[in-house]
Amino acid sequence: MPLSSLIDDLFDDLSRPGMPWQIGSIAACMLVGWLVARLVRAWSSRRPGHEGSLHTGVASFTHVMAPLLVVGLLSLAQFLLAKYRFHTNIVKVAIPIFWSLGVIRLVFYLLRRVFARRGPLDESFVTLEKIVALVVWVAVVLYITGMWPDIFDFLDSYTLKYGPKKSSQVSLADLLQGIVTVAVLLMLALWAGTSLEERLMGMTALHSSLRAALARVSRAVLIVGAVLLSLNLVGIDLTVLSVFGGALGVGLGLGMQRIASNYVSGFIILLERSLSIGDMISVTNFTGKVTQINTRYTVLQGLDGVETVVPNEMLISGTVQNQSLSNRRVRASTKITVAYGSDLDVVMPLLIAQAVGTPRVLEEPAPGCSLSRFGPEGYELDLGFWIADPENGQGGVVSEINKKIYALVQSGDIKLAYPSVDTRLLDSHIASIVARITQPGADSGPVSN
Repeated sequence: MPLSSLIDDLFDDLSRPGMPWQIGSIAACMLVGWLVARLVRAWSSRRPGHEGSLHTGVASFTHVMAPLLVVGLLSLAQFLLAKYRFHTNIVKVAIPIFWSLGVIRLVFYLLRRVFARRGPLDESFVTLEKIVALVVWVAVVLYITGMWPDIFDFLDSYTLKYGPKKSSQVSLADLLQGIVTVAVLLMLALWAGTSLEERLMGMTALHSSLRAALARVSRAVLIVGAVLLSLNLVGIDLTVLSVFGGALGVGLGLGMQRIASNYVSGFIILLERSLSIGDMISVTNFTGKVTQINTRYTVLQGLDGVETVVPNEMLISGTVQNQSLSNRRVRASTKITVAYGSDLDVVMPLLIAQAVGTPRVLEEPAPGCSLSRFGPEGYELDLGFWIADPENGQGGVVSEINKKIYALVQSGDIKLAYPSVDTRLLDSHIASIVARITQPGADSGPVSN
């Protein structure tokens, strides 16, 4: 049996004088691989301009680099030991073990870079990683024990039919190889698309919409290329995709119009640059800052932190108010009613002075104050000013100016208007009632209202 022969070879190596060389070679390769990975991680952290996601990716990849370096060094050690007539059975067992560790860490690295960039990992993602690790370790055990060829022959002998012709059949081994090939190439394409998107988003010289469009197109091209390449490697004739294309066209015509419309609208938004990341927009009942422009939807973050997912079709077919399309300056205002009799030539410059110098208020255009109308209680004044960061809202700067105006009211420099009530009729009515009660011989009949 292969397992028994493997055990016999290992015990035979333990009794030979070359065993310490094998153990020492494995320990030295592990130490060198770990030290090199640590040095690369420290070097990447000290390099200027490599902070953020790129530095995080390099630091994470060093965990993959360590076992791969160990595998390379063990292969070199196996060659040297065999050259000097030493047995290498222990080294042969160690190489697939470190290979499996490198594969597991590589899969984890790719999965985390693609799917776990925007938040903490959930339980399902951790479960997926455990399943991948279990599959890899089982495959390594089968390989080391020599059982893998027998299992592969069994899978290759079991065929599945998928058509009326006799040639329309595929072995279970080919099917599993095809699934693994598609999964690996698709994962590599997603990782390459994610890395390219990070690099493009860091190029501040390009317009944000152009960067997003290039990132979306490059990811789509990589995914389609990976699928076509994997199907070709598996042996599937690409002409069968014509049938799939016809079915997809029927599906788009029957039930996927809105999805296709959202995708097309997303590319239109990115290419024509009607919206950019960071713009403050209002669409239907939603107002917020554009934080993401995806191919199917756009994410708006309101001033209260709530995020709204808006389908791209709404941004194309509906009316969108963009506060920073061609000019980021937005006018804000606060209203105040001063009492009649106030000297407007004094009050209005005083109000303008409160807006000047307030944080976020622009010097040009300068703040201004206007007389809106003559209200029932007093003069209604409008104090207007301009800000250049509408994504931060207007409430904070309006509050600061109102507090300055409140200080003027407290000091008596400005007199606010108060609602007035005409009490003359009520006062005369009460006076007549009191006179009738207090006069001698007054009528003691009922008092009418």
